Amino acid sequence: MGKVLLIEDDTLIQRAVASKLKKEGFEMICCNDGKEGLEKLATELPDLVLTDVMLPYVSGLEIVNAVKSLAEKPIKVIVFSTMGQEKIVQEAFDLGADDYITKPFSLNELSIRIKKQLTR
Repeated sequence: MGKVLLIEDDTLIQRAVASKLKKEGFEMICCNDGKEGLEKLATELPDLVLTDVMLPYVSGLEIVNAVKSLAEKPIKVIVFSTMGQEKIVQEAFDLGADDYITKPFSLNELSIRIKKQLTR
């Protein structure tokens, strides 16, 4: 279905999301922090990036900026966070995020949003 780069420092969320998406046929690449996420982004060129906003070393907003700066191919980005603050949401979209979902979220809803982004 597509290659998804998941950047999430919460191990339980990372495992749950990765398990759900693998079952649905996605190839998953998982990272625990923003620095590792940027490294994988450069080598893996995923179809979609799922990133938390609050990450060690490099923030999710910096990840969005890096993804949208890549010239190799367009990559969709979905940002998620417990911070439902309007300012953070607006900044994510201003940087080029394609979607934003607030934690806690339904795995089924996340899957639907990913599929929708990948069919655009």
